[in-house]
Amino acid sequence: MPRVDDRIDIPAPIVGVRLGWRSWLLIAVSSFFGLFALGWPLILPAVDVAPDHQADAPFILGAMLPLILLLVLAQITDGGLDAKALAMLGVLSAINAVIRPALGAGTAGFESVFFLLILSGRVFGPGFGYMLGHTSLFASALLTAGVGPWLPFQMMCAGWVGLAAGLLPRRVRGRAELAMLIGLGIISAYVYGLLMNLWFWPTITGIGVEGVPAGSLDYVPGAPITQNLLAFGWFTLLTSTGGWDTGRAIATTLALLILGRPLLVVLRRASGMARVTTDVAAPAR
Repeated sequence: MPRVDDRIDIPAPIVGVRLGWRSWLLIAVSSFFGLFALGWPLILPAVDVAPDHQADAPFILGAMLPLILLLVLAQITDGGLDAKALAMLGVLSAINAVIRPALGAGTAGFESVFFLLILSGRVFGPGFGYMLGHTSLFASALLTAGVGPWLPFQMMCAGWVGLAAGLLPRRVRGRAELAMLIGLGIISAYVYGLLMNLWFWPTITGIGVEGVPAGSLDYVPGAPITQNLLAFGWFTLLTSTGGWDTGRAIATTLALLILGRPLLVVLRRASGMARVTTDVAAPAR
């Protein structure tokens, strides 16, 4: 008879992994909406836009929350999210909401939710990771009074991190798996920083300032997309890549190195118990 630890590491269907067409459709729609909300100034001239999206951010958040609720309902309908997985989503969201302000909440780039988000997405699947990214940041903002125009963009970007973790090859195990997760953590740290720069960059670099020539880092309404992308790339490189983003990458790497393997075992044990209970409860044939 195989040992319990051996059974945990065997690739198998896990709670929250199964996604039906409704779930994938909602993930695609909400992701497209998020990308458009972030990058529309690169396509459409952004003139007289309120600083830091103060006018449109509440509407973006108001549109996102029903989409996430529909995704939860779709996964329940598709059979990919049962009561145990839903309870686990709530527990992990609460844990992330508590540890984030306790460990810095992004101070100097240190973001404490990434490592648990990556591990959870790896174990429970892409749909679970996508929802956890949204619910973790939302719960953290409510807990710390951190609700602001940045919140919907943080939720979307964190959701994509959890989604990516769930889409990684599932047969990789051992040290290769940990190295793969660390690689994702490093990439996610820089991509998250880049996307979070995009949400405010057009509104703080010269929009509406008459008589002031645009600088090399400024957004220029109506300019070719390549020109604005080049300016944005330099803006990100000079303002966040070497500082905030690198700090986030280092913090995530250290957390995964220290806690990655133990937490993978714990999370797989929890998901395996839910799966075994379902198998036992199934009627004999």
